[in-house]
Amino acid sequence: MEDVLHYHFDVDGDNFASAGEASVQVKRLFRQMGFPPDLIRRISIAMYEGEINMVIHAHGGDADVYVQPDLIRVVLKDSGPGIKDISLAMQEGYSTAPDNIRSLGFGAGMGLPNMKRYSDDMQIESTVGVGTTITMDFIPA
Repeated sequence: MEDVLHYHFDVDGDNFASAGEASVQVKRLFRQMGFPPDLIRRISIAMYEGEINMVIHAHGGDADVYVQPDLIRVVLKDSGPGIKDISLAMQEGYSTAPDNIRSLGFGAGMGLPNMKRYSDDMQIESTVGVGTTITMDFIPA
């Protein structure tokens, strides 16, 4: 069985100043590991979108990154309100972000669609009142 590298990041809720720190750290780590720039870009974008969603909707959460030679898995988990209608939330432009968040330039309804677009596979598990777990897989070329 191959070794799996694991990186854990706490996503600080309600703090837009630190939103995206995990994706920046992962970007730096993956550059040092020599992953292709396009793969790093896709992972960084998808992670950033997830971090912003956790800050906006769930008061933060956890980001875990698992690295194997043939698979990179990003797991984003929060204890927020959950997603009531995942298929609706996956539609570009749909957003439940409040007006004060939109006035900051966030909440355009592209987070989940972009996460899906940039990952090779994405699964969402969500329970209203319990939280959401999003698993994204990336296949190194």
